[in-house]
Amino acid sequence: GRSAMAAVRDVEIDPEGTFKYILVRLQRPGGGEQRDIVRGTKAAEFHNHIFEKVNPEMEKLGYECKCLGGGKIEHNSKDKKIRVFGLSTGYGKADHSVTVEILKKEYTDYEISWSDDKK
Repeated sequence: GRSAMAAVRDVEIDPEGTFKYILVRLQRPGGGEQRDIVRGTKAAEFHNHIFEKVNPEMEKLGYECKCLGGGKIEHNSKDKKIRVFGLSTGYGKADHSVTVEILKKEYTDYEISWSDDKK
């Protein structure tokens, strides 16, 4: 059967607009399997608002969560483009190249790019 970790979606982001995102590492306590997921939403005024929502959900499933950093995502669904940029003041900058690889799994027909630009 599929593990609970496999049931966790790689990506949950808003379908449109520019918003904050975080890169989160899930791990089974005591090591074992781990993976990184991307979460982003306009509803979050600060990056920690996203983490505060994700963390309890994942703890219920038996994972430890660690925020690997954050930034912003610009999602243009009409043109099928996603741009990853910026950073999180609290968590630091996520490795946007890792984020892009995760996004590509979900948005296979998109043009996805990243930069260290602030805006």
